Amino acid sequence: MSVDAALAARAALREHLRRHFPGQVIDELPGVEGPIEERVPGFRVFRVRPNSPGGWWVYVTSGCWAATQQDGHGTEFFLAAPRDEWVNLESVSMNAYYHCGPNHHRLDVGHTVPIGRPWLDDSRCDHYLISLPYPYCPDFEVCAWDETAHAQILWLLPITKAEKDYRREQGLEELETLFDERAINPVDPHRASVV
Repeated sequence: MSVDAALAARAALREHLRRHFPGQVIDELPGVEGPIEERVPGFRVFRVRPNSPGGWWVYVTSGCWAATQQDGHGTEFFLAAPRDEWVNLESVSMNAYYHCGPNHHRLDVGHTVPIGRPWLDDSRCDHYLISLPYPYCPDFEVCAWDETAHAQILWLLPITKAEKDYRREQGLEELETLFDERAINPVDPHRASVV
């Protein structure tokens, strides 16, 4: 992957976020200190600040596409949170490191990833479900910058172990139906499990 292609992907993603979060401050941060730079050279996280008190903080990876793309198609991830915390930056960095490892680690819709701790505070959510970006309009999902290159932006949705097990037993659609029926607040670390 050329440096120019990686820079073009980052610039396109930054512009994509500006269009979808107009007027909001978007910071570009390095990933957390550790091995991420070896696996994803130039890895960054775009942090989108909320436009009003109580709004969502959004963390978007930048570099996964360049590290794993095939024929111009790759993936980036986002995490929405109720407040700005270092652990959110750690979470997206950790997820990027895993995704950009061996091919059998590639994450896609419906996959789950253990966090290894509560998501935030003493949350019962200790896994991420890789999901479509339902909180945002449909065109948020794909960031394209020419006729042959695009990144799919997938959501790291915090879930409980019981919800992860339910997804495995009943399927993704059934779990998402429960989320809709219970009208979960996906950025509430203290939300009850739907199962």
